[in-house]
Amino acid sequence: MTTQVAINDPAKAKAYFEAKMAFTTGPVELERMMKNNEVNVVDVRAAEDYAEGHIPGAINLPKNQWQTLKGLRKDKTNVLYCYSQVCHLAATAAVEFAEKGYPVMELDGGWRWWRDDDFTIEK
Repeated sequence: MTTQVAINDPAKAKAYFEAKMAFTTGPVELERMMKNNEVNVVDVRAAEDYAEGHIPGAINLPKNQWQTLKGLRKDKTNVLYCYSQVCHLAATAAVEFAEKGYPVMELDGGWRWWRDDDFTIEK
């Protein structure tokens, strides 16, 4: 059985990847932005998981507290992360927080990539 691969419109691909780059970041880039104090890092995982380890300086804002908007900043981009690449908590939070006027980005790979790539962890 042969699978047909659609040829994507280059203009749509360009728009998609420009938006992706504007609203996502990787661990190396995040670490650089953190060193320059350019971002506010927000961990949207459960409080008990945050307590076991998190990105240094990250605030914890689990789903059951999103309505409080506690710790979010409007003067900096809030870089949100959750458990892994397949977790949608950070993306869901990004939609909610952006709707309320907060600038947001998502960390690609989430906590798992940060931890597994041996970046600094805080407990």
